[in-house]
Amino acid sequence: MRDADSEVFKALADPTRRSILDGLFQRDGQTLQALCDRCPQMTRFGVMKHLGVLEAANLVATKRVGRTKLHYLNPIPIGEIADTGSASTPSHLPAQWLVFVATSSAACRNQPGGARNGHHQARLPDLHQGLAG
Repeated sequence: MRDADSEVFKALADPTRRSILDGLFQRDGQTLQALCDRCPQMTRFGVMKHLGVLEAANLVATKRVGRTKLHYLNPIPIGEIADTGSASTPSHLPAQWLVFVATSSAACRNQPGGARNGHHQARLPDLHQGLAG
């Protein structure tokens, strides 16, 4: 397994980070405050730490617009894991995730800028189902 794959799995292992990714899928290009509103039990600093892990795994891309930093979901790393075959894809990964990975990966390859610019077409399965257990 590549180090990048380990970072992705580490990032997806936490339910708070999966919740943040859920929120970004529902509405891409959110500010830190909007993401903090999604996790009212956490401090702003806690949400920032989770975003740092997601950014390190390349699951979240950011773009500055003036003084505002917008956060976008990037499904490409998950697609790359699926593209490498079953050797690095965990056997417990639900079928709905494999379908999502295949479709989002293809959509990203067919669009200029791909998901890095917030242009993904695949429907993200609920990140809380299948990965928590």
